[in-house]
Amino acid sequence: MVNVIWMAMIVIGVGFAAVQGKMDVVTKAAFDGAAAAVTVCFGLISVLVFWMGMMKIAEDAGLMEKLSRLLAPVIGFLFPDVPRNHAAMGYILSNMSANLLGLGNAATPMGLKAMQELQKLNPDKHTATPAMCTLLALNTASITLIPTTLIAIRMNYHSAQPAEIVGTTLMATAIATCAAIAADRWYRKRLRRRPPVPRQPAGKSM
Repeated sequence: MVNVIWMAMIVIGVGFAAVQGKMDVVTKAAFDGAAAAVTVCFGLISVLVFWMGMMKIAEDAGLMEKLSRLLAPVIGFLFPDVPRNHAAMGYILSNMSANLLGLGNAATPMGLKAMQELQKLNPDKHTATPAMCTLLALNTASITLIPTTLIAIRMNYHSAQPAEIVGTTLMATAIATCAAIAADRWYRKRLRRRPPVPRQPAGKSM
């Protein structure tokens, strides 16, 4: 659906430009946007590499393991149906740590690996488990202590105070995370109260 919306916006924009005889403006905007995207990407590489390297050093130094033990009660509360020693727990912790530092690009691979591990625990491969929904909600609305990526973008565009968004970002993401956890707990309770739906035997139709 999103692809359809984007395609419709592009077609409508190009159509209006063609009718008004301003195709040169569209062409210039396309090339300027592509050049700006490349510039921003190069500006983000150094920041992302630095923080990913810091996470690797922390992992080799054993800090990630200590953090895992520290956050074990929290993760156990958020994911009560996942075994404590399962591989998914490590990926979930890495995903949450990257999101805390505002490294969305670094958090995505860990989130995908966590989903793959959670899928192994899924008895119904065509339906998401509560743990999967919890991970998706937390990954989307994760609390961010240091919005590294946003600060890098602001620095790339020569912001006078690129780090001034730290406080507001922390407040906004904290509220979003609390709302996500509250909604997740509500839906989990609702799911437990719902009577099981009898499955129709394979090969029979209504």
